[in-house]
Amino acid sequence: MIKVPGFLLRRLYVKGSLRNTSDGFEFRLKNSLGSGYAHGLLPIKVNGEAIPMEQATFAVEGQVLLFTEVSKEKPASLTMNREATISIKGRTLEEGPHKLSMGFIVGGLGELRFDLTDNLSKS
Repeated sequence: MIKVPGFLLRRLYVKGSLRNTSDGFEFRLKNSLGSGYAHGLLPIKVNGEAIPMEQATFAVEGQVLLFTEVSKEKPASLTMNREATISIKGRTLEEGPHKLSMGFIVGGLGELRFDLTDNLSKS
């Protein structure tokens, strides 16, 4: 398996996109690395605490998938220069810095994981 370093994957994250919503929080990813398809999404961790998979969604251009729905038959795809919104329902964040961790399962590459720290945006 090819190992993709976390510092490259971290480039997917749209800095400053972490914000609370009316029913949780969200952040965005923008693919500048190359088109890809994940046939599995790993649990998101916020400050070291795993978020239940059924509370997380992956949305691209109006198509919304629960993390638990992503599979080889229903992959989460992110083509070049497109954005995805990752939303977490049922939990909001305090203002200030938060450490986020996430990962994907990609055919031919296996598990790809990265983490980052961003400040909660007020907007």
